[in-house]
Amino acid sequence: MPQKNINFSISERKLLLRIFDVVIVIAGLMLLSYLFNFHYFNIQKVGIIKYMLVLSTYLLLFGEIFEMYNLKVANDKYQILRSTVLTGFLTTLFYVFTPLVTPILPENRLQIMYLFLAITVSIYSWRFAYIQFIFSPLFFNRILIIGSDKDAVNNLIKIIKAKAPHNYIVGYICPTEIKNQSAKYLNAKKIVLKELVTTNKITEIVVENFHKSEFINAFTPQLISLFKSGAIITSSEKFTESITKRIPEVHLNQNFYNHLNFSKSHQNRIYLIFHRVFDIVVSILGIFFLIFIIPFIVIGNLFFNRGSLFYFQERVGKGGALFKIIKFRTMVPNAEKNGAEWATKNDSRITKFGRFLRSTRLDEVPQFINILKGEMSIIGPRPERPEFVTELSVNYPFYKIRNVIKPGLTGWAQVEYPYASSKEEQYTKLRYDLYYIKERNLLLDFKIIIKTISTVLFYRGT
Repeated sequence: MPQKNINFSISERKLLLRIFDVVIVIAGLMLLSYLFNFHYFNIQKVGIIKYMLVLSTYLLLFGEIFEMYNLKVANDKYQILRSTVLTGFLTTLFYVFTPLVTPILPENRLQIMYLFLAITVSIYSWRFAYIQFIFSPLFFNRILIIGSDKDAVNNLIKIIKAKAPHNYIVGYICPTEIKNQSAKYLNAKKIVLKELVTTNKITEIVVENFHKSEFINAFTPQLISLFKSGAIITSSEKFTESITKRIPEVHLNQNFYNHLNFSKSHQNRIYLIFHRVFDIVVSILGIFFLIFIIPFIVIGNLFFNRGSLFYFQERVGKGGALFKIIKFRTMVPNAEKNGAEWATKNDSRITKFGRFLRSTRLDEVPQFINILKGEMSIIGPRPERPEFVTELSVNYPFYKIRNVIKPGLTGWAQVEYPYASSKEEQYTKLRYDLYYIKERNLLLDFKIIIKTISTVLFYRGT
């Protein structure tokens, strides 16, 4: 059996971070109450268990919003400091101002500062230790790549380095060495897989199987033997999907339906009812917010964005039905006098005030009206213009599958991929949309909501 190596998967690392955040913060507060005159959070108080649960809930919620459990952020001591301070501040603020489920606000307001410092110092101290000692190659998932197509292997290595840095690539086995590739090349003629796995403590073997070949078949007996002994062996497509959270490009072919099974949530009435109730409740709140901000938008529009306030445009909805989407106008009047054009990230047609509206996503707020009417949902693929849908469907036959569900105000593609201003980028976003349709569930919806809040707060709008 392959020798085991201590490593943490993505889900294990995130769980570890959440558990220790809560434990370290509570331990820090207890230590503070023991050493100093800090009585706001006292272990001997009646109802302390309830207070701990409330504090933990706030901590995990705001930690999620401020990307405390985004591994790229968690592995950077400067970014995690920013996220820790923001999480500590909002956790303290909400904890202090919800006295029905937390201790009564202390008369000595200095106690609030103690609470904030205890939370932030405790978390950052533990997170600094995490970066120094746990986020290291010693605990990485150690993988071996086997493939017959060197271009596909090279692309896989690049994706792993960009999207899953917690993986350490021990090496790759390929018919020929890949030029300008830092990963170690392993000569197939000199390799005995069992010895290689044992010696290098490899925890997962990724097999690139896009092209069936004698090269891959030659390793099949050894792979079967390793599989029987407990080794983890994954196809490159499955591995890529797990780290990129999008449908692999190689699945978008004539065998597409062998790989894409629509989420059972599409037929789950409880899920669909909950989804619609959620849409109605949030859209009503959104419309109240729209009414509140309209005076400010009117003033900004009057001085910096002269012209009509709203913009109506035909979009494709569920089942291909057309509807008029409502947005705050962000472009100059007659922006498309020459016909429909793709909007680019630094589009000269976007006004200065319009750029602000787009960056903060405020231009999307009127779409709560579309959601209340049932034309859109809070979560789903972004609605596209009929001209572009027709154009993209010619190049990418699977594009219209996006319309199997209602379009959304936000979606998986929007929070995972930057602004798309070309057919190729739209194709990439399509793979994210198809992933959402395939995996759609309440947990994924919750992730999208949290990521959307983070996008707005960190000013990452388009």
